[in-house]
Amino acid sequence: MDAKEQIKSQITNNDVMLYMKGTPTFPQCGFSATVVKILDYLGVDYGSANVLENEDIRQGIKDYADWPTIPQLYVKGEFIGGCDIVKEMFENGELKPLLTEKGILKEEA
Repeated sequence: MDAKEQIKSQITNNDVMLYMKGTPTFPQCGFSATVVKILDYLGVDYGSANVLENEDIRQGIKDYADWPTIPQLYVKGEFIGGCDIVKEMFENGELKPLLTEKGILKEEA
């Protein structure tokens, strides 16, 4: 399986997929750590891929989304953005409703 097929499979098989430097338990850049903290704070179950382990995935994900930076967050196959966008959406209250609307988070009673 080439990098593009692997990326497509990961994005398809995970409702929320984060391409990052490092792992959720050991992020290796501040931007990746910020997105992990936000997702963990919201209680989101997500898949992740450490782009530092595979140069083909590292470049492939940039090409896939036509987005030059990592981390990259996908929800239900849709590219949401990088750290700045995710952080902004979280801070202005847009991220949680998006995740709820997509069926990732349960609506609060």
